[in-house]
Amino acid sequence: MTTIAKAGNSGKRSDCEVTISVTGNEHNEIFLRSKVMTLYGKSIQRLLENILLFYDLHGLRIEIDDQGALEWVIAARTEAALRQLFALNKAYMPVSAHPVITATDKDRDRVSRLYLPGNSPWLMLNAAIHKPDGIILDLEDSVAPGKKAEAAVLVRNALLSLDFMRAEKMVRINQLPLGFNDLDMVMAAVPQLILLPKCEKATQVLQTMQHIDMLRAKHRIEQPVWLMPIIESALGVQHAYEIAKASPAVVGMAIGLEDYTADLGVQRTPQGWESLYACSAIVNACKAVGIQANDAVFADVMDAEGLKANIIRSKMLGFEGMGCIHPRQIAIIHKGYAPEEAEIEKAAKIVTAFEEAVANGHGVVALGSKMVDLPVVKRAQKIMATAKARGLLDKTDDNGNQ
Repeated sequence: MTTIAKAGNSGKRSDCEVTISVTGNEHNEIFLRSKVMTLYGKSIQRLLENILLFYDLHGLRIEIDDQGALEWVIAARTEAALRQLFALNKAYMPVSAHPVITATDKDRDRVSRLYLPGNSPWLMLNAAIHKPDGIILDLEDSVAPGKKAEAAVLVRNALLSLDFMRAEKMVRINQLPLGFNDLDMVMAAVPQLILLPKCEKATQVLQTMQHIDMLRAKHRIEQPVWLMPIIESALGVQHAYEIAKASPAVVGMAIGLEDYTADLGVQRTPQGWESLYACSAIVNACKAVGIQANDAVFADVMDAEGLKANIIRSKMLGFEGMGCIHPRQIAIIHKGYAPEEAEIEKAAKIVTAFEEAVANGHGVVALGSKMVDLPVVKRAQKIMATAKARGLLDKTDDNGNQ
């Protein structure tokens, strides 16, 4: 039996390291070192005592090196360490958590999705103020293999405790079957969207949704939990259409170009010729099914001009947004994917013509001497909705006038 366990990060602001050892004594011992000892030492002590009482555990020595961690972080680190020692059959939820559990629309904007390492609470605390469309708490590539289990506990508590503002609450789980363990931990906190990495077959989507639906029933979750598969291999590209239409819960697909180019055995280049086929295949599959197409992240966070050029190519291919790994990329992404003034003016005229045709009982929509198909009207309506959401109608009114 393991007698010593650790969780957390030593010396990191807004985090702590918890070390638990089994002593076999009758009572528990708690040793606390904290940079906020004067203000919060007693409350941290009570929190640890409450956790041990909750699990009815005795004969333990707990040492905590605290660098200003919030309660939900300390609770997650302590629970994660305990799970290394004991087969716990319940979770210690943060007592101060007041989560806002709301549903998100299937077709809501997901232009910017900010990735945050799932084991780094100091990066999570203020992420929402940068106004990304989605915040991805990542349990896959950004988390070291030996830290994945404790990261899942931390992500669960973050979902329960943080204010995500308008951002959609997203979690990237690990590749299946390890991802099932992640779902078991985080679903009680009701994420709004799950990203499924390295997806290669429609059966993986179905298996994931079956597991999600089982957990939704267990936790009595009424609102939908959406799914976004990430295509990262040649096989995944070949099966993109089947993956896209595998479940009504799939709201979009993303492409992961680092793994995809590695799978091809080629280098990723700024021009992107090596991934043109894959990107086009992903976009085409998404458009055929009627879901969102999401581009890969742009890794050089200091290269703003490179990001802008990348977005121009991405938008021309039909992508509707992309992931990002730094808050400074968000505003550039929003501006780059936003409809241009000429697009807004044309869309406004199409929408106005459609509304007039409906009001007059006409079955066709005419704009000047041209007939306008319904798919064109729907695209125009989407452009206007996006422009309104991004605050781009200040200069152009709903009729396209200045």
